[in-house]
Amino acid sequence: MGAEYHCYASDITCSFPVNGSFTPNQRMIYEAVLSAQINVLKVMKPGVTWPEMHRTAERAILQKLVEGGLLIGDSIEDMIDADLGAIFMPHGLGHLIGLDAHDVGGYAQNTPPRSERPGLNKLRTARVLEEGMVLTVEPGCYFIDALLDIALANPKQRVFFNVERLNNEFRGFGGVRLEDGILVTKDGCENLTNCPRAVEEVLDVMEGKSWPPEMDIMPDMKRTWVTREGGKMVKLAMPFIEQ
Repeated sequence: MGAEYHCYASDITCSFPVNGSFTPNQRMIYEAVLSAQINVLKVMKPGVTWPEMHRTAERAILQKLVEGGLLIGDSIEDMIDADLGAIFMPHGLGHLIGLDAHDVGGYAQNTPPRSERPGLNKLRTARVLEEGMVLTVEPGCYFIDALLDIALANPKQRVFFNVERLNNEFRGFGGVRLEDGILVTKDGCENLTNCPRAVEEVLDVMEGKSWPPEMDIMPDMKRTWVTREGGKMVKLAMPFIEQ
């Protein structure tokens, strides 16, 4: 979903529990994806490459799956080397956005070529980020039987799975994706999407509470808060909780 303004596009994805309450497993996967978003936004700035940002998201998701007992192992880098991230996030981290939702310029002349590695080969660009670029950051964590079967048949990947828990609790689970539009600034980035993202925010809105909130409980999301004055959007200084 998303608005269009003077022909410029936006692209937003939200995931939420349809009954208004997360199960423990749903919350674990949701917060794994949210952690991936936050970790990318912490390091997203001019000079970093988009494949680096994709790997950052993969690492965050894999770490949360280890903490949740679904994966086994002490080395996230070993999991990355085994292309395990692509089993759960079989899509690119995001794409350029502008006059088109999937904007041009991803693999333009004299820019880095598409990688052949699983996961990275799904990226719509491999460019070095520059000030003024706008991209979506949309990590996801999915449980796709066809991919899980491939992983379990591969000794290099199977070794990391808690197979019993996977088969008993996550077959047919589906997945979670969160997508925001991000502006690359001079020394970092700015989140142009101010949807509910923290679990508490999602549940509050589903209970009918007002949005935007009175306080930003997740400033690491770097959201831009705005209000309308005289028919124009004006940035709003939102109180926040230190993280």
